[in-house]
Parts: sequence; structure tokens; C-alpha cells
Amino acid sequence: MGLESLRDLPAVHEILPGITTKLPGLTPSAVKEAARKGILWARQLVLDGGELPSIDSVVEKCIHIGEVSARPVMERVINATGVVLHTAIGRASLPPAAVEAVSRVASGYSVLQWNRETGKRGNRDKHIEGLITELTGAEDATLANNNAGATLLVLSAMAAGREVIVSRGQLVEIGGAFRIPDVMKQSGCIMVEVGCTNRTHLRDYENAITDQTAAILRVHPSNYLIKGFTSEVPLEDLVALGRERGIPVIDDLGAGSLVPLSRFGIPSEPTIVHSIEAGADVVTCSGDKLIGGPQAGLILGKKEFLQKIKKHPLARALRVGKLTIAAIEASLRVFLEDDEYIAANHPVYHSFSRKPEELIERAEAIIASVVLPPGCEMKAERMSSYVGSGSLPDFAIPSAGFSVSCPDPEALLKVLRLSSPAVAARLEEGTAKFDLRAVAEKEDAELALLIGQRLEELWA
Repeated sequence: MGLESLRDLPAVHEILPGITTKLPGLTPSAVKEAARKGILWARQLVLDGGELPSIDSVVEKCIHIGEVSARPVMERVINATGVVLHTAIGRASLPPAAVEAVSRVASGYSVLQWNRETGKRGNRDKHIEGLITELTGAEDATLANNNAGATLLVLSAMAAGREVIVSRGQLVEIGGAFRIPDVMKQSGCIMVEVGCTNRTHLRDYENAITDQTAAILRVHPSNYLIKGFTSEVPLEDLVALGRERGIPVIDDLGAGSLVPLSRFGIPSEPTIVHSIEAGADVVTCSGDKLIGGPQAGLILGKKEFLQKIKKHPLARALRVGKLTIAAIEASLRVFLEDDEYIAANHPVYHSFSRKPEELIERAEAIIASVVLPPGCEMKAERMSSYVGSGSLPDFAIPSAGFSVSCPDPEALLKVLRLSSPAVAARLEEGTAKFDLRAVAEKEDAELALLIGQRLEELWA
């Protein structure tokens, strides 16, 4: 037939009805575009010397194109990496109550900044400041878009044009090339480094104080640890020095734990409550790490400093919207309850609490449900998980999951990353490793199905 067969290509309007019924979620223009691309695909096949596909094949191709184009850019990911707070795939999974709160607020208007008693403009901080102060003992609180923004805002409001003392061992760089010295420079304050990388003493801070000193900054080292011949000044001693010299102490906690992690089977990180009880004037931390809420930066502490911070021009530039406030409020409320409730109702702490034995059982059930092509093997095994997002970088949580041996594990991991939902796992010792610590039980069947399908596509 050759090129004459191009006359038999269907017109867009001829195949639209069959496509539209199979793509109910697409807009009319998106359906037309899928039809147009499917016809162009068939045309190119003929131009390349192939046979003209059947109408059914063209329709099937159009439907596939439409389904692919309809996939959201923000695809859901099954996290089988073993890293609970994985920054690249969104850190914390929100508690169900937070998901419900976001849905409720997103579906219409809300009382974001509306005083219902007076009917006039209100204060969006009112939704969370009481809850944060109840949980931590702080006098006042506000939110920024993330902890970097919180640190920038605090330094800008409290120390612009003046000196801030910080230990050299705390001049950290975290993911995305975020560096404390750069943030301090951007805030307009003058950084004064004291001590050495591995050892800083109280006298170093004392000797650095001048009449231009605006604050002492303590920074949690987050994603690294110095061992051996080391020392750092306890927060309590910095606070005592600050009180003596009339200098506020700012504590940048980074991950910001509300409860001792030891209660969930892993070593504890410095808690927000401890910082407040130790007397820190202002504390900053992330909302989406150990609090396990949405991306946000919590700022809390003494009212005299918080009022100044809230009035700074950057506060408006860095403020959060209604969805974040709804999610952080619901996430914080979980911590009003006991450990058993937290572990059952907060995905992050549910992940922390899982026992390797339980994960082995789940791995064996997944393996039993997958039909393996020749040359492929799955095996349940012990693994090591990590908290992630800069918390406890040297502590491996005993975990479990399964490995997949196949002709090309990198190819398998790639097609799983491109699946819907995507699957994130890791490559170790020539095999694909799937750690189940951060995989929700309800995702097990879905994970097994995806692995089985991709193995069949690649090697059946």
C-alpha cells in the first residue's frame, strides 16, 4: 500500500468519541490533543516504511498518550529507600488528620485572617501560636516558609547591622547548598566566629562579646558529626552568659523534635522543649522533619523578641498560607496525646516504631505474591534504615525488606521510578533493595504489583 495508505488515516473527529469515554478526567482540548498526537504517530509509522495501524490501535495509542499527559507532575512515591525523612521525595508523610485538614481548607474559604467576633481582619498566627506554646512552654510563636526562612527572619529582625557570635563547628552546610554563613550575611548581621572546628569553649564566647554583639547563635550540626577530641558549650551555659551580658541566645535546632525519640526506639535529638526550658530566647526549627508536618519554619520563644520578629518586613515575605497552617495545626495536635497514640496516628513515628520482625513478615508476603520471570529472584532480608533530613546521621535503625536480583537491577529501578506511582528504592551490592520501614502497609499490594509488572516487561 505504501504512502497511499495515509488516505485511510482517521480524522480527529472520527476517533474522539471512543477516546473521550476512556479519558473522563481530561478536558476536551486535552482529549483532542491526544487524538491529534495518536494520528501523527500512525502517520509517522507509515512514513518510516511501516504498515498503517488499525483504527483500534490508533485509538489505543491516543488513550495511552492521554493517560500519560494526565499524570500529575507531583506524582506519589512509594518510599522503599529506608530513609524516613527523605528530602528529595518530600520528607514527612502527613498524619491523616493533617491531610483531612488541608482538604477541608482547600475546598473553599477559611478563617485564615478573619476575626469572627469582630468581622474584621485578624491575625493568622492565632491559629497555631496557642498550640505551639502549650506543647513547648514558649511565650509566643509564629511560622515562616521553612527553617532557612525562619533563621533569616530572626537574624534580620534581631541583629541586622550588628554582630552575632557562632561557633566554627556549627557553620554548617546542608542540602541544596544552604550555608549558615550565607544566611547570616543575607540577614545583614556580622558573623563572629569563635572556637575551632572540633572544640569551642565558653571563654571563646566571653572573649568575643563587644558592645556591638546583638546575639549568640547556636546551630544544631544536623547532617554531620565530629567525634574524638571535641567539646561544645551546653545551651544552659550560653543562656547564663547571655543573661549576664544582656545578650539574647538564638537556638537553631534544625530538625526540631517535640518528643524524645528514645521513646520510639531510636536515640533522641535535642528537643524544642529542652531549648525553651534551658532558657533560649528564640528557637527555630523545621515543621516537616521530626514534627512531621508540612514544609514550614517554626519560630518560638520570648514574647519581647517574637513581637519584633512578627513586625519585621520579611515576616510577610516569608509567611505561610492557609494550607500550611491547617496542616501544621493538625500535625501538632497529634503530640498532645501519649506515645501510643502518636505511633498509631503519625506516619513518621509509626515508621520509627516498626520492628524488623514485622517488616520481614510483610516482605515474605510481598515475595509470595510476585510471579518471577526466569533469572530473577526475591529474598527477604535485614537492612538498615535512617531517619534522614540531617537527623542522627550516624545511627542506622535495624530494619528489613527484600532484595530483587535480576539481569539489570539499575534498569528495574529506573522503570519503577517512572511508574505511577513512582517507587524509590536503592541499589546495593548489585541488587535492588526495598526497605519497608517507610512503606505504608496499604502500599504493600501496590508495590508487589508494580515490581511484578516491571519484571515481566523487562525479562519475561
